[in-house]
Amino acid sequence: MPDQAAAWLRQRSSRWQDWPTSQLVQAKQGLGTRISVVIPARNEEHTVGRVVTTLRKALVVDVPLVDEIVVMDSDSTDGTAQVAARAGATVHPAAAVASDLGSFPGKGEALWKSLLVTGGDVLVFVDADLTRWGPHFVTGLVGPLLADPEVRLVKGHYERVRTERDGSTSTEGGRVTELVARPLLSLWWPQLAGVVQPLAGEWAARRSLMESLTIPVGYGVELSTMLDTYTRHGLAALAQVDLGSRAHRHQADHDLALMAAELLVVADRRRGAAAPPPSGQLHQFVRRQGAAVPRVRPVPTQERPPIQAVRQAT
Repeated sequence: MPDQAAAWLRQRSSRWQDWPTSQLVQAKQGLGTRISVVIPARNEEHTVGRVVTTLRKALVVDVPLVDEIVVMDSDSTDGTAQVAARAGATVHPAAAVASDLGSFPGKGEALWKSLLVTGGDVLVFVDADLTRWGPHFVTGLVGPLLADPEVRLVKGHYERVRTERDGSTSTEGGRVTELVARPLLSLWWPQLAGVVQPLAGEWAARRSLMESLTIPVGYGVELSTMLDTYTRHGLAALAQVDLGSRAHRHQADHDLALMAAELLVVADRRRGAAAPPPSGQLHQFVRRQGAAVPRVRPVPTQERPPIQAVRQAT
């Protein structure tokens, strides 16, 4: 690991236990900071209710740390929106927010649209499919932002737990991280080699940062935000927090391949590519009736402009 990355790892890494809730509430009130939790969700009716309920009780009702919990519903076809609303979240269909600007499917699109309907100075992003986690995910992530005005982006990392078919558990998760994101960073951005989980779905940022960045509409949003923050503001603007352990639903390899393709496009742009890839498609094969059948899927390559620019244009 390069010396710069190793030094950052020592200076900008902490544990969630380092940020007691009482200390955070005092800091938040002293700074006059508002905190929004944003949960992007697509067809997560089985888990989103508990995520919202847990956060609302612990950090809104019991302790006045979080000012709003917003679920961005990304074209769900199940009861995600209804479950989240009953649990106490403010729910926005992503496609309905600023509908005059159009809509794309994808996580990044939901996060970009959330900037138009939230009011927090600090935004905490939490996935909707968590099954092993706790409110300390939020407290850990906001800690460095409330403590140090130089920090703009905080990445979470954790022991990733997944249940195997035989009922045992394994901490081997993050296939796209290990096979795509980490090699990209090691080769082209070695200063960021100290980031434990660059694609972690739990992270926090200042609104001022998020509104200044272009946002990929798909799964490239975590990588793009980290790279752009580093490029514009340097390593000192980043921090990371160990959040313990995390479990969630894992995706099929074909879906992960699509995510990987999105990351390659994001990285290529940040390395100065003048044009998107000529194809924009991922070619895969599925087995049907004993034969390999081609399957072609579009790779999301669109990026939304900075919200600051959108507001200026209107």
